[in-house]
Amino acid sequence: MTRWLPRSLFARMVLILLGGLIAAQLASFAIYWEERGEVVLRASGMRAAQRIADIVRLLDSIAPAERERIVGVIDSPPLRVSLGQRPLAPAKEGAGNEEQAARFSAILRHLLGEERSVVVSVSGAAGGPPAASAYRGEPGTTGGPGMMGGPAMMRRMMEEGGIHGFGAPRFSFVVQTRLRDGTLVTFHSRHPVDAVSWPYRLMLSLAVLLAGVIALTLLAVRWVTRPLKTLAQAAEKLGEDINRPPLDERGPLEVRRAARAFNTMQERLAKFIRERTRILAAMSHDLKTPITRLRLRTELLDNPELREKFARDLAEMESMVGTSLDFMRGLDNHDTQPVDVMALLESLQEDAREVGGEVRIEGGTRAPFPANPQTLKRCLGNLMDNAIKYGRSATLAVEDAADALRIRVRDEGPGIPEAELERVFEPFHRLEESRSRDTGGTGLGLSIARNIARAHGGELTLRNLPQGGLEAVLSLPRRPGHKC
Repeated sequence: MTRWLPRSLFARMVLILLGGLIAAQLASFAIYWEERGEVVLRASGMRAAQRIADIVRLLDSIAPAERERIVGVIDSPPLRVSLGQRPLAPAKEGAGNEEQAARFSAILRHLLGEERSVVVSVSGAAGGPPAASAYRGEPGTTGGPGMMGGPAMMRRMMEEGGIHGFGAPRFSFVVQTRLRDGTLVTFHSRHPVDAVSWPYRLMLSLAVLLAGVIALTLLAVRWVTRPLKTLAQAAEKLGEDINRPPLDERGPLEVRRAARAFNTMQERLAKFIRERTRILAAMSHDLKTPITRLRLRTELLDNPELREKFARDLAEMESMVGTSLDFMRGLDNHDTQPVDVMALLESLQEDAREVGGEVRIEGGTRAPFPANPQTLKRCLGNLMDNAIKYGRSATLAVEDAADALRIRVRDEGPGIPEAELERVFEPFHRLEESRSRDTGGTGLGLSIARNIARAHGGELTLRNLPQGGLEAVLSLPRRPGHKC
């Protein structure tokens, strides 16, 4: 199930908040709609009963000769009025609408008086003929099983939800009662199907409310998660540049504490690296003195063979010390300036030709690259020297894109075993089988090159070419204002 969840914290918070909000809105709308239906049905039934009671009082107050004319005036849908029809049939036991008929009869007798006889017939479909279910309320009788007439009946019916079912589009009813002179008057009500319309204004108000809450939710979640995004970006850049500017310690208390802790960690890491580099550089520099003394003492040896072995070992030690110093200086040098990479490569190409190396340059750059010229030259020089020593020639392909500058250094050598492609970047690691040891390498060349690449915010990787040979890919990102 978790695989269907969004991956970002922003999306998950939005999903939870909006899901809960929409569920609450739907539940509120369902409750409102149910209550609205009850109120509409109750009001509709009360209006119909009140109108019937008013008409009965009016007909009681006028002479029998005038009743036909008055009935002709007020007889109009949805309430039809007629005089002198046949009496309604008595209610049948177990009829489905008996309860509704009893309730409506009780309301009418409350409005007309307990002494008046009222007969109600309810049908189950609007506009259809009256069903057999009917209730006859006689003076002084109860309104049906468990029901009481008079004001007590009214209070109980209002507490129980009124006359549920009357006035709804699915019901019609026929009411008969007698005037004071014994005349039988009949009321037949047929409600239109669209008596209860769809609440468009309510839907519009809910839609406006939902849109406003969604906008506020997105704004609030973005405001809360933005510091986390900033912290994640700072952590990523910390691996590229330990001397990057510290985070801004502003915002809520938790954000300020996290930024302060991150800045403290960055400061301690930078201090530790500087101290380690300074100590190792000092040790490497101090080793030159005893090496020099050993070299002088070696010259005093009488045995030529032994003197040659000592001299070779001392030369190797001196080379290791020199490259170690270069390694430490490369880590501690952060001064940058615009560098013409093509001019730098051409100078390396000329240096290689002077010692018989074959170097080809392909592609070009669009603009200078901000870097430290000495360390970048050392990085490219190490890669080019390895290609010439172990692969007979070097091809430098330059690809300058909007986001990064990539320099690919290819050779025609035997390549490197796949298992060794990462291990060769470890300091003092040298290959015994696929690389010659006659060159006097110390195993720091690729380590220095990768450290320089990472100091510039980039990366150095190796891969074997399908057609043979090794390719070193130096990727340097183009970021405005980046400091190495």
